[in-house]
Amino acid sequence: MATNNTITVTLTQLAKMIDHSLLHPTMTDADILAGLKIARDNHVATACVKPYLIPLAKKELAGSDILICPVIGFPHGNSTTEIKVAEATAAAQAGGAEIDMVVNIGKVLGGDWEYVTDEIRRINEAVTANQAILKVIFENDYLQPEHIARLCEICTQLGVAFVKTSTGYGFVKQADGSYNYKGATVRDLKLMRAKSGDKVQVKAAGGVRTLDDLLHVMSLGVTRIGATATVAILEDARKRGIGNEPVEVSFKPMKEEGETGGY
Repeated sequence: MATNNTITVTLTQLAKMIDHSLLHPTMTDADILAGLKIARDNHVATACVKPYLIPLAKKELAGSDILICPVIGFPHGNSTTEIKVAEATAAAQAGGAEIDMVVNIGKVLGGDWEYVTDEIRRINEAVTANQAILKVIFENDYLQPEHIARLCEICTQLGVAFVKTSTGYGFVKQADGSYNYKGATVRDLKLMRAKSGDKVQVKAAGGVRTLDDLLHVMSLGVTRIGATATVAILEDARKRGIGNEPVEVSFKPMKEEGETGGY
């Protein structure tokens, strides 16, 4: 429960909110090993990895409570449906317990909802047939609220496990010519929670970098985040007195859409 920018949490609860992200394209196997150790030591929910790293993650996380979360069609969602289904099937069979796929963004923007629905359905069926669950990444920076709402309705109808805001790599050209992204915004998270069914969970990714950010998105009904700042977030939690017993803590809210800063 959360009111007036306060929420009651435990350290374990916070750790199990986190998919520790190991997705940057420049990461070497040595970087991945270090990241998997962070995931294991902090008892997060999953280690989020590229598909070729599933065997290494499986070996390093053996005997732990950390699940493996491979990404599919990442980061731009442009593979054919057949390739995405094959990739998702192989990832689940190799040990991926949670599969994060990227929608076909061009088809979403073009309003080809039949294509979008068919693709998500086929991937969800392939994943669940192999005892895994599916998270569907929208890449909200490229979308309008009506696209986000429609995707939530489709994912609810198809019974997917999670809807997810972003890859963290959906860079949009800004007015000054630079490329950046907002990722998980308060506006979009509220919309996704409102438009998704009760059985569909919401994952916030991209821009959730601090404990305050995590606590705020939790208060909006988010149950999972993608994060690279896992260590900093959990260290801050300990410093603020969050431990094994439930404790009420206050948080600084993320900036709302239209305000400056915060991302």
